[in-house]
Order: sequence, then structure tokens, then C-alpha cells
Amino acid sequence: MRRGGPSVLGIVLAGGEGKRLMPLTADRAKPAVTFGGTYRLVDFVLSNLVNGDILRICVLTQYKSHSLDRHITTTWRMSNLLGNYVTPVPAQQRLGPRWYLGSADAILQSLNLIYDERPEYVAVFGADHVYRMDPRQMLAQHIESGAGVTVAGIRVPRTESSSFGVITPGSDGQTVERFLEKPTDPPGLADDPGMVFASMGNYIFTTKALIEALRRDAEDQTSVHDMGGSILPQLTDRGEAALYDFSANHVPGETTRDQGYWRDVGTLDAYYEAHMDLIAERPAFNLYNRSWPVYTHSYQLSPARFNAGGIASESIISAGCLVRGQVTRSVLSPGVVVDPGAVVQGSVLHDNVHIGRGAVVRGAVLDKNVEVPPGATIGVNPERDAELYTVSQGGVIALGKGQLVT
Repeated sequence: MRRGGPSVLGIVLAGGEGKRLMPLTADRAKPAVTFGGTYRLVDFVLSNLVNGDILRICVLTQYKSHSLDRHITTTWRMSNLLGNYVTPVPAQQRLGPRWYLGSADAILQSLNLIYDERPEYVAVFGADHVYRMDPRQMLAQHIESGAGVTVAGIRVPRTESSSFGVITPGSDGQTVERFLEKPTDPPGLADDPGMVFASMGNYIFTTKALIEALRRDAEDQTSVHDMGGSILPQLTDRGEAALYDFSANHVPGETTRDQGYWRDVGTLDAYYEAHMDLIAERPAFNLYNRSWPVYTHSYQLSPARFNAGGIASESIISAGCLVRGQVTRSVLSPGVVVDPGAVVQGSVLHDNVHIGRGAVVRGAVLDKNVEVPPGATIGVNPERDAELYTVSQGGVIALGKGQLVT
């Protein structure tokens, strides 16, 4: 935070495997997956923290972290003069020769970061969600409430509760009465029985409460050592947990349409649908809000070019792209080439994908460096696609980095 305000250390949890997002995570950590053409998923949480004046941030990594580490160290350079930083922190095995047992154990093994910084508060945020949020507003409520932890919650349909940690608020609307990790049949909200409060995976702790909770958890042999599955229930039982309603959060430049937008893009279908949210005339999530920007690496590339009758509609076309075919309702990352006669519809193409002459790609996500030969088809023959490629429950076809197309 700025001088004169409370001292806050940001900890971003970026060590998960991301199995549900395969094959995009076959070669990289989930927070390093490309999103929206030029961004990485981790850029959204880091932008929120930095825009909110939390300027000392540790990103805890573990699996396949090279791409993520490189992106953070080359992109997220803060002012050394002011002592600000964003730094990746790999699993250090400070408590023995073992990987992190869970997200709580990851912080336990990294307590040296907190001891060195000595913050009053610790903001523990997830690394793989798409949203805008001003963390200062959540911090202000946390300080005022005197809680040990405040968890950000968003209303979701009760039928989706098995995918989230579910928060049951007390009668005051702020105290957390119960915290259930991925329940199948939780109670609905008092004012809307068809809805529940889902945890967004964002927490603000008073430092003393966090350290004590981690130590108690480490001594519990039955614990799964997870923030949502262990630490939040523990502090809830002790009456030290509070709820922050995300719908009350406002950032500069937001619209009525994208205010309160938050997506967990942990599956191929969710990842694909979040991209479709970007390309509407009135997008559900607006990438062009200059008052609360999403920061990322700036590619030194020429502007996108359209030749030979190439056309794109309802799409995002990044720098360095060459479009000589037809592109509709799609997102193209830098360096994508679409040759004459090729058709790309409702697809997400990562860096340097090449769509050959006369090829057809529909409803697909192609990771970087995929070459689609002339005349080849993806998304035209469902039976053939299912034999050759990964196909999600919702029918999204996904090809991994550099995967061959026949």
C-alpha cells in the first residue's frame, strides 16, 4: 500500500496443476495460459493488486513453472527505488524434501516471506480467474470488522455449488456462519434460496491470525492443508471469518454490464465461454477499460494486416497477425496467420498458429505453434475430432502446443 496506509503483502497462489484445462496445461502452469489474445491468466490478479496499491507481491509456483516464472520476471518489473516487487517463489522445501501438500501448506512453507516483510495484513489471492476488483475496498471492510480473515464471495446458482467453496453468511450478512468446500446440497441464501455465496479464492488475513491458523493446521494430521478446505473452516469455527460481497466492489471505468464479472476458467468449456464474453459488441468483460488496465507483456510486433480479401468480424485480432481468409467470433493471439480461403469461426488461436489455405476451424482452441495444413478441417466432423483431439463436455475441441493436425 502507499506510504501512510496499512502495510499489505500480496501472496498469489499459482502452484496448481490445472488438469481440467488440459491440453493447454500440458506444458505450462495454468496461470501462464494465454487469455484474451495477449494476456496470461496471472495478469488479471496481478493487475488488480497493483492497481489497488498492493505493490509487494510473491507468486508461489510449483508445477511446470518456467513459462510463468519467465513471464513474471520479464513483465512485472516494479520500482526498486520504492522497494516494490512482484517475484515468483518456487517450492523451497524449507520444511523437508516434499512438494506443497496444499495451498495452506504452500504458505506455511513460505512463512519466511511474511517474516521478512512484516506486514499488518496478507492478501492471499488465486491466480487463474478473470475479473476486475479493487482490493482496497475489501481491505477496508476487513480492518473495520476486526476479523481474522475476510473471504470474497460471489452469488452463483445453488446448482453449481459443487464446484466451489460455499459461504453461509450469518444474520448480519457479514459473519461467516459456515464454510463448506464443494458441497452437493448446501442451503440457499435467506433472500434468494436458489443462490449461494461461492468463494472467489481471494482472502485477506490479519497477519497474526494467518500464522496461528497455519500452525494449527500443520499439527492436524487429518487436514488436507488447503485454504478453502482447511483454513477457512477452522477460522469460521472460531468465529474469526467474515464475508466480503463482491457485488459491492466497484472499479473506475466499469460499465453496468461488466460490473461484478468474475469467471473461474478452470475447464475448457469455461475458458472458451469466457473468450466468447470478450467479443460481443457490448462485451460482458471489457478489456478496454483504461481506468483500471490489465497489464501484460508488450510484444514488439507490427500491427495486424488484412490482405487478399481477408476479413474479420466480431473478433479480437492481435498485433502481428496476417488475415487473408475469413475470421468470425474468434480471438487471435500475436503472430497468427490465416491463409486465403481459410475459415475460422468461434475459435481461440494462440501465438503463431498457422491456418493453411482452404482449411476450416470451428469451435476450437489451438495452443501456440499449431499448424493446420491446407484443406484440413477441425470442428466439421465430430467423430473424427473425438478420435484425434481433446473434446470437452461442451464440444470445444482443443489442441496442445505444437500438436500435429492431419
